[in-house]
Amino acid sequence: MALLSLSPHPPNPPQNPSPATTKPTSLTASKPTASTTSKRHFLLKTTSLFIISLTPAYPLAHSSAEPSLPPKPALSGIANTKSWFQFYGNGFAIRVPPQFEDITEPEDYSAGLSLYGDKVKPKTFAARFASPDGSEVLSVVIRPTNQLKITFLEAKDVTDLGSLKEAAKIFVPGGSNLYTARTIKIKEEEGLRTYYFYEFTRDEQHVALVAAVNSGKAIIAGATAPQSKWDDDGVKLRSAAISLAVL
Repeated sequence: MALLSLSPHPPNPPQNPSPATTKPTSLTASKPTASTTSKRHFLLKTTSLFIISLTPAYPLAHSSAEPSLPPKPALSGIANTKSWFQFYGNGFAIRVPPQFEDITEPEDYSAGLSLYGDKVKPKTFAARFASPDGSEVLSVVIRPTNQLKITFLEAKDVTDLGSLKEAAKIFVPGGSNLYTARTIKIKEEEGLRTYYFYEFTRDEQHVALVAAVNSGKAIIAGATAPQSKWDDDGVKLRSAAISLAVL
């Protein structure tokens, strides 16, 4: 599975105004550089935050708790990312903030090519980048939609996983404080594609997450940082997450 592809005519990533922060609603439910083992463990901890909602997927998808979405605020606080490096992965593209380094491990690149019996080992991350100090992380994961929601039909759009509110049970971990939830529609050649955007905090980490679906696969981009850094870098990280484009 090729992780990096180049296109002479790259599509424009979603350019959308971004949500302004509102009062949270509590839910009831570059190249890799040498680093120390402790730093690697720290990066894995921060990048795993928005993956919590995917593994295990079924308990979250079947949670009986109904998340209450906050009122839709006026959208603001998005940076122009056209000058940023655009990374092309398997079926997606995303803009990477300046000075962020590619921290995808070598095993992540080759995992999709390694055979274990009849099965291919799934890659943990389709892409992963971090700030120089490792505290801010941008990650992309790809998962089969039938692992997120039991269905016999191939999901073609994120709306096939439910409404914005219903899908929050899949993408937003229980116990999070949800600040913003938005539906973003992007015009493509074959019609409109829907993206779900969620911004929330959990365990002192602030997360901006964008999810889309294509051909039975969910593509999820998450940008995370400690809450203490979000006031300074939140616009940059939110903009990176919203730059996700399905190819």
